Amino acid sequence: MKLYLTLLILLFSHLTFAQEVAKQNDVKVWSLQESIAYAIENNITVKDAALNTDVAIVNYQNAKSSQLPNLFGNMSQTFTNGSSINPITSDFITDQIYSNSFGVNSSMVLFQGFQLKNQIKQNSLLVQQSGYLEEIAKNDIVVSILQNYLQALYSKESIAVAENNLATSEKEVLRSKARLNAGAIALTEYTEAQSQAATNKYNVIAAKNNYQQYILALKQLLELPTSENMAVETINENMDLVNLDLSSENVYQKAVDFLPETGASLLNIAANETQLDIAKGGYLPTLSLTGSLGSGFTSINNNSFVDQLNVNFNQRVGLTLSVPIFDRNQTKSAVQTAKINIEKAQIQKQSVDKEIYKKVETAFQNAISAQEQVVAAEASKTAAEQSYKLAQKKSELGALSTTDLIISQNTLTNAQQNYLQSKYLNILYHQLLQFYQGNEIKL
Repeated sequence: MKLYLTLLILLFSHLTFAQEVAKQNDVKVWSLQESIAYAIENNITVKDAALNTDVAIVNYQNAKSSQLPNLFGNMSQTFTNGSSINPITSDFITDQIYSNSFGVNSSMVLFQGFQLKNQIKQNSLLVQQSGYLEEIAKNDIVVSILQNYLQALYSKESIAVAENNLATSEKEVLRSKARLNAGAIALTEYTEAQSQAATNKYNVIAAKNNYQQYILALKQLLELPTSENMAVETINENMDLVNLDLSSENVYQKAVDFLPETGASLLNIAANETQLDIAKGGYLPTLSLTGSLGSGFTSINNNSFVDQLNVNFNQRVGLTLSVPIFDRNQTKSAVQTAKINIEKAQIQKQSVDKEIYKKVETAFQNAISAQEQVVAAEASKTAAEQSYKLAQKKSELGALSTTDLIISQNTLTNAQQNYLQSKYLNILYHQLLQFYQGNEIKL
């Protein structure tokens, strides 16, 4: 019986372990386009911007509804003792009475200095502006995903470089150990080989950690749980990126037309100009239409409840004109504030234009620099690879010290890292320039 239970426990443990291994191996590989599409649908910053648009739409509908008449119903029951006025007949009485009154009333603004009309116009502009702000939020997420995705790819390739260097240095440790035992080298050269292997192992760990940090950043942008396994798709190595034909001015003009920051800042000016019209409306009179229907019942009247309701039924309609004479300078202050806000909105528009120009010009200059650096870095990497191969052959023949071999390997490592960095910077800035012009990002 004990043997049977033991076998069951071992079988259960094996199945659990197998499930954990399968879960770890179940890694979803995300392309850049897939990551962008998923983030736009699920990122909480984008969702918050979309909710702000919904709020603006509700405010716009509310402003339109303010033109409609309102309608309220009322009902009251009153007990009076002693000298009082009959609430139904308005006669002076000294008896105890019970009374009920029923009615509906309505009012409608006919004219309010065009404030209602301008409020609707302003809220319509704010709806459009919220749409642009939502697009800005989406664009920010797209750029963040692009940056972190390329950083993850860079870190992924850095892992391969570090692991290759570690494997090479570990072989060198074994070779140095054999030469040390044979008396061909001194102990210091063997320890230098060990030190280099340890350094390369550290570099592998650091590269893997950097990769996981960027994967974590991508998960947060995509709103994925941290427990979900994720990997990035390797890009096409045959991409033609060393090719920049457009001028920065052309890119800037297209960016101004495409980027939503421009539309949002223009609508901000228009909304503040409309706010000035609303404020000026406070100087003009307000004309309102009012009306009501009512009836009531009193206990001191001998007629029946229904008869009293018929007899006491009344209708009222009227016009109310309110002319502002002195409002303690409230309207004057509102007009001055609106004018100041218009100037601030115009300054903000200039700031937006400068920021767009800065982004475009920075990306353009960095793209030019990166495409030159990638050519130089590739040539440097090729030369370093050839030099390291020669150094390995010399070391095998005993014509090169371990220190010089390590120096050659470090030179190759730096050349490889410089090439990877320039390659991904080249991709990043070219893709940013494409994005600023309204073109799709593709890797």
